[in-house]
Amino acid sequence: MDYQLVIKFWRKSLDGEAFLESLESELGQALGSSAVLEGYDVSPKEINLFMLTQDPRQSFRRSRDVLTRLGVENGVSAAYRLQGGARFTPVWPLRSTRKFVLP
Repeated sequence: MDYQLVIKFWRKSLDGEAFLESLESELGQALGSSAVLEGYDVSPKEINLFMLTQDPRQSFRRSRDVLTRLGVENGVSAAYRLQGGARFTPVWPLRSTRKFVLP
């Protein structure tokens, strides 16, 4: 899998972290073998979910359905990069003016 997709959850837009318990299993079902979940990076301002995939845009579309169902789609941003690369290509929100960076 050539790409790393990162979904960023801004903590100020979340009611809590309870959704994380079911997020991985629901994403696993929605994505099947098209993506491999790599884990989380948690900081005081954000939670980043990492996954490897061949088609980051399609993987995000499938993931977004899960995020909507869990009620955490507001305050989410997502971008991908070549595995091991430094430059991110944003996929959400669609006309993002903010540069996607990791802490």
